[in-house]
Amino acid sequence: MRTPADDSRLRADLVELLPPPEVLELTPLRHQALKHRILNAAQKPTQSRVRSQSRSRSRRVPRFAVPAAAGAALAAALVLAVVSGEPHGPADPRRQDGGVAAAPVTPTADQVLSRAALAASVSPQAAARPDQFVYIESLTAHAARRADGGPAALPQAHRRQVWLSADGTREGLLREAGAPDTPLGVRGRVYELDHRGATPRPGTLGPAEPSITQPTHTFVASLPTDPETLLRLVYAQTRPADGGDPHQRAFTAIGTLLTETWAPPRVTAALYEAAARIPGTSVLPRATDAAGREGVAVARTAHGEQTQWIFDRTTSAFLGERTVLTRAGSAGPAGTLLGTTAVLTKAVADRPGEVPPAS
Repeated sequence: MRTPADDSRLRADLVELLPPPEVLELTPLRHQALKHRILNAAQKPTQSRVRSQSRSRSRRVPRFAVPAAAGAALAAALVLAVVSGEPHGPADPRRQDGGVAAAPVTPTADQVLSRAALAASVSPQAAARPDQFVYIESLTAHAARRADGGPAALPQAHRRQVWLSADGTREGLLREAGAPDTPLGVRGRVYELDHRGATPRPGTLGPAEPSITQPTHTFVASLPTDPETLLRLVYAQTRPADGGDPHQRAFTAIGTLLTETWAPPRVTAALYEAAARIPGTSVLPRATDAAGREGVAVARTAHGEQTQWIFDRTTSAFLGERTVLTRAGSAGPAGTLLGTTAVLTKAVADRPGEVPPAS
């Protein structure tokens, strides 16, 4: 007859046969995402918890002994399931038991940006050599003011292609539907004086020093990946001279970097984490980019205009941005759309005008 001691020895022998459990190394961004998911789960309505407890008491669940190593592997699998679990979109209100699930809770701006940072951290690496060009294709439309001072009129969104020199030393190109090609980064012709009274000699004006407001791919790739350090740099290089809103200028500058550059994954993630530290941001449950893609938006309002960053509800990928009037004025009533953009492609090209193959 088998005894409890025999069962214990058998379990011990089985544990020794199992491979050691894999130890998961969570990056800070994944750890933060996991923390948000656990906190969100802990904040479910009390009524749902009561129903769950009553159902669990009404059904007896058999218990099984699990070896220690297998239990550790199961815990690791649960961690992975939480981190990479279901999409962040609204839950289906229908349930198999005929009841109605609790209404989805709108995430905070910090949560949306943290999820975007997590998604960016595992996105494809932007690998452009100094002699190459960053290619960005988008749909865009910006309102124009009428000469007689009437309300702003938003044209239909059009295709926009831009080739930006990776290191800023080569001439790029802007191509928009219905307009002639525009060279970018042209070296202007100037005349220099060696000293007072000297004969002017012709020369060229070199490119501006790269900065947050005049970035190159090389400059953006070198930005700090610590969000606090990065945010201090953004504030320092966008400080308004006229006493304007420094937070809005920082928010706008980061938005331009997201739409007009292709930063490495860790830098992009840091930009989102830095933006999460800017006060005054809010969340719009629904917003649509210039391509008609619907998502959730992080917004900030200043001087009667609201800037919205739109993210895919499932993947947290950045889709584009919008600018909307929040109060009536000469440009139109509240709700007037002043500008909209949808980022379609970011890639690397060898020369201006070359369209990289679709990936």
